Amino acid sequence: MHPRGFSRPRARGAALFALCALAVAALSACGASNSAAGQTSSLKPVTIGLTYVPNIQFAPFYVADALGYYKDAGLKVTLRHHAANEDEFAALVAGKEDLIFASGDEVAQARGHTVPVVYVANMFAKYPVALIVPAGSAIHSAVDLRGHTVGIPGTYGATYFGLLALLKSAGLTKSDITIQNISYTQVPALLGHRVDAVMGYLNNEPIAFQKAGFAVRTLAVGDVQPLVSNGLAALQSELGAHPDIVKAAIKATLRGLDYTLAHPQEAVNLSKHYVPTLNDATQADALAVLQATLPLWRTSGKVGYSDPQAWQSMTAFLQAQGQLGGPVDAAQSFSNAYLP
Repeated sequence: MHPRGFSRPRARGAALFALCALAVAALSACGASNSAAGQTSSLKPVTIGLTYVPNIQFAPFYVADALGYYKDAGLKVTLRHHAANEDEFAALVAGKEDLIFASGDEVAQARGHTVPVVYVANMFAKYPVALIVPAGSAIHSAVDLRGHTVGIPGTYGATYFGLLALLKSAGLTKSDITIQNISYTQVPALLGHRVDAVMGYLNNEPIAFQKAGFAVRTLAVGDVQPLVSNGLAALQSELGAHPDIVKAAIKATLRGLDYTLAHPQEAVNLSKHYVPTLNDATQADALAVLQATLPLWRTSGKVGYSDPQAWQSMTAFLQAQGQLGGPVDAAQSFSNAYLP
């Protein structure tokens, strides 16, 4: 498993976003077809976009579907995984999806390109990205990065934003380090000493390093800069036309999240039906990833709640780093009004 679906490159060209934005007004708010006849005829069709291949990272959605939480909420949900090179928000804008599992920074970028998407339920309470160094490294804080080589998948997405945040927190710039694009080869790159540090996910690379018998330390990005990770988002038109459906989908999904937190092994078992590669041989790895993800999902506050200060801080940071295509109003980028 690799959570790189949160940060893999998208076709984010301004022209495409402009075309998408122009198309929004003409969309019907719900793009799914009519419910099947019979016992499901009264269920409201909803399509949720999952921005990566079938994977244990989406366990709360699989659980909510498998245990009938969506059906209990009056919904007939289709979980739609995106193709490798699919633009993240294209299906949402085209009316093929009603909600999408996306990160707050991705939503801010989309809004910077005039796509009126709104983040409506937080699922990752903690930003999952970190700097990873060998246990014996001289790098103990972001200040120590000066003069070192850092490997990243590319100059986009959560791992890149995380590196920029670490540099900013230490009063450093990109010119103070050597940034090496290594694609998604963080583990072999660090094992092979091709770089001094890598940017990765707390619920992925550290597990791979442990399995390889290589001790590492992590510097969590969320400790130095508020950034909003993955949750549910929808177009403003969908929120206006079908607020009750959005609320029902959020409630059922968060119910799936709650079950996954309480029963990780059963969540893995339930996910087998949805993840073709999840079998007896890979189950231990999937459980390890899920166990490492649980702390990132847990919150001491209201489940699903978006912190306004975190959104303000993140938006200002991304704007200052030149990562938004245009002005973004943080207050309009999220809403807590649809939470159960």
